[in-house]
Amino acid sequence: MADQTNPQAGNDAPSFNLQRVYLKDLSLEMPNAPHIFLEQEAPQVEVSINVGGQRLTETLFESTVTVTVTTRIGDKVLYLVEGTQAGIFELANIPADQMDPLLGIVCPTMVYPYLRANVADAITRTSLPALHLAEVNFQALYEQRIAELSQQQAPQGGNDSGIILPPNATRQ
Repeated sequence: MADQTNPQAGNDAPSFNLQRVYLKDLSLEMPNAPHIFLEQEAPQVEVSINVGGQRLTETLFESTVTVTVTTRIGDKVLYLVEGTQAGIFELANIPADQMDPLLGIVCPTMVYPYLRANVADAITRTSLPALHLAEVNFQALYEQRIAELSQQQAPQGGNDSGIILPPNATRQ
């Protein structure tokens, strides 16, 4: 007798798919141009990175990585670049305790290379040397945010991580 497969059997299997990656926002300002080009000092670069996410439908989520690059010569801003790269991910049948780490570690890791390329391209178009952003360990960043949040919640008695999505946002 032939084995029969149940067509419904695979419907509960966890599913993780990247649907789309897109540049959500990008701005570049050079408030002191053209005079800043005459400066001879080496610029100082400050970079900050933030990760976010939101539920779009029951199984679709947006994950965002935002970077702000401020480059100064002395007390003058050479350029300021702010960019947000986003991805839409399908996450189906994922256990609730794994949603926040997926959206805070795995999704940003997939989206970030696109943001790096877009920021480097924008800076290159200023006629200045390109700035190539370093790789980011999103797991370490996520764990740091958990530690900070747990210190804030300890006096309040809270224990929901809610690093990427607000508490209870993964349950509908």
